[in-house]
Amino acid sequence: MRNLGEKISGWTARITRSAAALIIGTAVLLTPALAASRIKDIADFEGIRENQLIGYGLVVGLNGTGDSLNNSPFTQQSLQAMLERLGVNTRNVDLNTDTVAAVMVTANLPPFSTQGTRIDVNVSALGDSQSLQGGTLLVTPLVGADGEVYAIAQGSVAIGGFSAQADAASVVRGVPTSGRIANGALVERELEFQLASLTTLRLALRNPDLTTARRVALSINELIGLPTAEPLDPATVRLDLPQRYDGNIVDLLTDIEQLIVEPDLAARVVIDENSGIIVMGQDVKVSMVAVAQGNLTVTIAETPQVSQPLPFANGETAVVPRSEVTVNEDGATKLAIVPETVTLKQLVDGLNALGIGPRDMISILQAIKASGALQAEIEVL
Repeated sequence: MRNLGEKISGWTARITRSAAALIIGTAVLLTPALAASRIKDIADFEGIRENQLIGYGLVVGLNGTGDSLNNSPFTQQSLQAMLERLGVNTRNVDLNTDTVAAVMVTANLPPFSTQGTRIDVNVSALGDSQSLQGGTLLVTPLVGADGEVYAIAQGSVAIGGFSAQADAASVVRGVPTSGRIANGALVERELEFQLASLTTLRLALRNPDLTTARRVALSINELIGLPTAEPLDPATVRLDLPQRYDGNIVDLLTDIEQLIVEPDLAARVVIDENSGIIVMGQDVKVSMVAVAQGNLTVTIAETPQVSQPLPFANGETAVVPRSEVTVNEDGATKLAIVPETVTLKQLVDGLNALGIGPRDMISILQAIKASGALQAEIEVL
């Protein structure tokens, strides 16, 4: 009997532990996941950035879809200048070709790019070219904001669209006047930026916020164990290099960018009136309001009639206008109450209960904001 009692006690203890584990697991599943992100996903390190490049060039080899030289004088001038550099004199020659197009070439120079590395470039028509399909970009210097040449682009242009035209119809899909050259530019000049020699570094938040900046600084200080990070403003956190990372700032940045921080954003409602898109943040709250909505439709119908005179009469045929104006108020509803909300889901459910579309929803949100019941900022794109 004693052994049986011990077995029953053991079973009871195991069942109790299993039930406790089940309850804890269920609680974890029911706990809402926080929108935590790595620092590398919400902030940029000062100096580690791309630089924009631009250049002007010529695309040759087009199948009759290039610029018309009469309408694009810059294409003709560029073509003549290029031929002169190659030893061909065309100053007094009337050029008439449709296989050349003037283009603008753009690219982004990645940080710490070394000489000899390749980058992608985008090519866009500048004149009245119909398509860049089958064209080849000639040697084009790409300059930065300081006017210095940082890369040289050349290669075959790959476009994502096409155009076909006949005598009575034409088909255009995509944008045939814009293309891309993968690895089409060769880096010729490096940007001088000595990351390892820095003793102070700044982090720039992509979405400036005071609370987020403070959380980033606290997370960095907790990792290092010293007050080395300090928020300067809603968008900037300054970091002093600690002694144990002296001379190896890469290890420090690697450890920092993996830290998890929960960003905090202001309550905001973003509205795009052109497409009828509404985006609301998690912290948007609304006080209890009553809303009524109705559409007033005015319809004007024109039904002109022809007045025909009798035979052998001296009258003339005349058109008598007849207009019919109808006013109809559709969707006239009673006042509907949007209750005071605590979560975004309750706010969305309350607004959806009105049974209206996004266009009317925009006007209602703006009216609720004007009444002072919406505790959020409205941004109209």
